Amino acid sequence: MNVIIIEDEKPAARRLNRMLGDLNINVHTMLHSVQEAITWFNTNKHPDLIFLDIQLSDGLSFEIFDVISIKSSIIFTTAYDEYALKAFKLNSIDYLLKPIDDEELEAAVIKYKEQTPQKQQIQVDFEDIKKLLVNPMDRTYKRRFTARVGQHLKIFSVEDIECFYSENKGTYLHTNDNRNYLIDTTLEALDEELNPQQFFRVSRKFYININAIKDIISYTNSRLQIKLNSFNEQEVIVARERVKDFKAWLE
Repeated sequence: MNVIIIEDEKPAARRLNRMLGDLNINVHTMLHSVQEAITWFNTNKHPDLIFLDIQLSDGLSFEIFDVISIKSSIIFTTAYDEYALKAFKLNSIDYLLKPIDDEELEAAVIKYKEQTPQKQQIQVDFEDIKKLLVNPMDRTYKRRFTARVGQHLKIFSVEDIECFYSENKGTYLHTNDNRNYLIDTTLEALDEELNPQQFFRVSRKFYININAIKDIISYTNSRLQIKLNSFNEQEVIVARERVKDFKAWLE
């Protein structure tokens, strides 16, 4: 059985590797980021089974499957909330909530092994899962954000925000009146909070508001450059692996 681990926290990956070794399962490869995984899948035979974390160091692991068509079985190793876990449970072999329990790991492996060759292996439909996570019909999204200004809290409607961006380990929002404010969150947390019809994550560093786009320009390496109405602190570039989804988002 060919097994790989995709996990950005190296101590957690090593621990899972040891636990699988105790079950006489040899891990072929341990990968730690979206880009590392994409490169590996492009040049290697795909494994029978993937132990897959959701939040990697450079984005969500779903981005791997936007680029690579993978038919491997999946066991999630995740700290996602209960709602997301239930969604995964419908389609994946199993999920393991961190910190991983020895007995639950063994049960998940047994479940995988009990699949007979005659049975069609259950594969994860990543697009459906993404829709469950970010765009269910009954989902509500944040309409306001706050930023501390001196001793005061300032409130911003999402309609007044051109973009969110990360810089020097901080997360900022940029407003229509060309001001920047440090906010107490991360871009990863915004994945769950922003309406995907209005905001799109063009790269690891930027979320942009569709209503703030002034121009879209072809850029090097099949990327796109976005000009926003007032933001000019740094270039806003659509990552190459996100260009296809970005164009679909614009339609």
